[in-house]
Amino acid sequence: MTRWEPNARGRLEQAAMELYNERGFESTTVAEIAERAGLTERTFFRYFVDKREVLFWGASALQELLVRNVEEAPGTLPPLGVIVWALQHAATDLFEERRDFARRRQAIISANDELQERELVKLAKLASALAEALRQRAVTGPAASLAAEAGIALFKVAFERWTADASKRTLSEIIRDCANDLVAVTAGTV
Repeated sequence: MTRWEPNARGRLEQAAMELYNERGFESTTVAEIAERAGLTERTFFRYFVDKREVLFWGASALQELLVRNVEEAPGTLPPLGVIVWALQHAATDLFEERRDFARRRQAIISANDELQERELVKLAKLASALAEALRQRAVTGPAASLAAEAGIALFKVAFERWTADASKRTLSEIIRDCANDLVAVTAGTV
């Protein structure tokens, strides 16, 4: 085993994605992932709690980035505008260079009920964190929760469109379009 080569996390992630695509998530074992990466199972568990975590390990970094973006958003924006601004900046900073990975990840999650459930839990945590960040900006009452939940629903739809989009539009552009659609839906003009 070539345990001491650099980028163990990346190698494990790549091996897992290949195996999930080849065999399916359920049929892939941690031992197989480690072997494909040229590492040991022990090394796998240094980076990931379980094989699901390969698909979700960046959730806390995403949450931190989104909360920071909410904090840095222009003060003139309404609550939903702040969330959209935060999502667009995260899209540019975090997602664009990993589009191929995002597409493969989305396909794996869509094919597995357990992973879909985990994704929904992740999105719910993001919504709670964003609502709290809005409250820190003095957004009171249910407005913070409504804006955060609507923003996460918008993000979910935009992300699914982006991973399926063959036109190469950016995630930020698709978030903007979804935000416009949401405004039209809530205004009753659609």
